[in-house]
Amino acid sequence: MRIADRVVVITGAGSGIGAAMARRFAKEGPRGMVLSDLHFDRVSEVAEEIGAHAVAMDVSDPEANRELIETAEDRFGPIDLFCANAGYGMIGDEQTDPEEWDRMWHVNVMSHVHAAKHLIPGWKARGAGYFLATVSAAGLLTNVKAAQYSVTKHAAMAFAEWLSITYGDAGIKVSALCPMGVRTRLLDAATEFETLLGPEAIDPSMVADAVVEGLADERFLILPHPEVAQFFQNKANDYERWLGGMRKLQRRVFPE
Repeated sequence: MRIADRVVVITGAGSGIGAAMARRFAKEGPRGMVLSDLHFDRVSEVAEEIGAHAVAMDVSDPEANRELIETAEDRFGPIDLFCANAGYGMIGDEQTDPEEWDRMWHVNVMSHVHAAKHLIPGWKARGAGYFLATVSAAGLLTNVKAAQYSVTKHAAMAFAEWLSITYGDAGIKVSALCPMGVRTRLLDAATEFETLLGPEAIDPSMVADAVVEGLADERFLILPHPEVAQFFQNKANDYERWLGGMRKLQRRVFPE
């Protein structure tokens, strides 16, 4: 898919990867873009900069997703590309408060489901539509020290796979964006993220460039860090060895 003359929606567009995609897409000449974020001050600044329309919303709210999609379609016409980008991460384990697990589940996973619920019928009728899920390399591999982040990103990946399998023959395209470290607020969320991901972290603009390239090729996996493909192959080829390697990484980066 080329962005030119398309109608695009991006969630979590007030900062980080979402804002970088919005700025990059704007250079491609879309017909219209709607940007959403929980923080309206941030997303409205990005939208004003590039001539897009800003919406404040909580992606975990099913009705807010419906309203976002209706707003975009009322303003610009049928949505061509929906970027389910909003999400967050934190350090946690099995001891983390269940409410934190529940909140991350609704933001990182169910927001994709809520959006797809309202997009798929129209896309099936048109025989076209593109769903871009911002997942994470954690959805293909895992993220040490971050249990609920790893679990929800695995689930987001599974849903993207399911959408592609179920609706690919109906003309609906799906891509899963799976970067490793990116210089966003996530790295500031905990020193553990910075320690683990900081050395290989890239600028969000590099992720946005990879997205434009991946969408043009209509690839399912978009990997701004190409080495993730090899890591994923290592996991599939020898699961036991991969698990041992991840334990070794954890001991090295986070010695007790």
